[in-house]
Amino acid sequence: MLPTGARDTQLRESNSQKVHPQPMEESMNQNPEAVEALISKVFTNISSLKSAYIQLQAAHTPYDPDKIQAADKLVISELKNLSELKHFYRENNPSLVCVSPQDSRLAAEIQEQQILLKTYGVMVKKFQSEIQNKDSEIMQLQQHIEEAKQKQAKLEKNLKLRGLSTKESEASAGENGFSPVDLTPDLFTSIVEAAYKAIHDFAKPLINMMKAAGWDLDAAANSIEPTIVYAKRPHKKYAFESHICQRMFSGFQQENFSIKLDNLTITKESFFHQFLTLQDMDPLDMLGQSPDSIFGRFCRSKYLVVVHPKMETSFFGNLDQRNYIMGGGHPRTPFYQAFLKLAKSIWLLHRLAFSFDPPVEIFQVKRGSEFSEVYVGSVVKNLVMDEGDQKPKVGLMVMPGFWVGGSVIQSRVYLSGMKVAE
Repeated sequence: MLPTGARDTQLRESNSQKVHPQPMEESMNQNPEAVEALISKVFTNISSLKSAYIQLQAAHTPYDPDKIQAADKLVISELKNLSELKHFYRENNPSLVCVSPQDSRLAAEIQEQQILLKTYGVMVKKFQSEIQNKDSEIMQLQQHIEEAKQKQAKLEKNLKLRGLSTKESEASAGENGFSPVDLTPDLFTSIVEAAYKAIHDFAKPLINMMKAAGWDLDAAANSIEPTIVYAKRPHKKYAFESHICQRMFSGFQQENFSIKLDNLTITKESFFHQFLTLQDMDPLDMLGQSPDSIFGRFCRSKYLVVVHPKMETSFFGNLDQRNYIMGGGHPRTPFYQAFLKLAKSIWLLHRLAFSFDPPVEIFQVKRGSEFSEVYVGSVVKNLVMDEGDQKPKVGLMVMPGFWVGGSVIQSRVYLSGMKVAE
């Protein structure tokens, strides 16, 4: 924009200029081509000024300081050009040129049309930018649709393997809000890992409570498997993990997990539905909703065989918790909640195993069996053998193995009579 002082100076110069009217024919005959060129420049300059002003307005929405500064400079530049044309005209035409009303109307109309053309040009650029943005959004949406179709095709393939139709799957997902989960060996392997960790996590506080209650841990470990030769004394913890494993997986190969179902038939779809239902739920919340459900009966039966009455008496001084569970309840004690995490992990593994067609098969390794790298993995890694020693023998099974989708998930065992590299 022109400074205020400059505009005042120009006004004073304009007011002090003397006007000498002359006949129009004489003025026009002096140099009509120069006048026509000057008028054309004025029109062009005014149109450019209008366009620059529109750009200045557009830079405010959304607010962009850099664009505002650039547009402001452009407006100032056009104003300077207009001022220079004004001075040029006064220097070469000191007398006022008179034009006819018809010429004035024509000049005004030309100026208006040129301004409109500039305005339309700016609007066209704006619309083109919006079209480009919309095209970009359409391409992104098309990409998302293609990815969704690929996921749907993959899910439908898995559903067909389980005999579940697409419509049934969509109805189930819509009613329950389940996110799509692929039924694959990798999923089963991850649930096996979670179950093994849950056994370890429950054995740790159980051992600590036994120690606090004055139990002889060496005698307790020997009572589980008396002939095991441990490489280190802390390895006796695997005897307790084996005890938990044996009881929690008892009946796993049966569809009902040794729980009475009152002639209830469960389909493979139901197994997977139960897996999805419980996967992200707190087990205590689940039991609060349905304390006598099949999962509730599973938790009660497994607790009573894993935790011996003598343990409870030494831990709590009474059998109140045990009696409450036997009566059909699920106490909110920290010890029982720790057990429920273990029960949930084993239950999920069983539900998932029978979701496959054919179902996943479980296998157990007996004590005294020779070590096989195909079917067995050692829970202690840095073991060494002396030359001439016999092949390592299985002492304790800490986690069973599985056959799933033509592949083997190794059983985890503790090998007896081995040495640990220091």
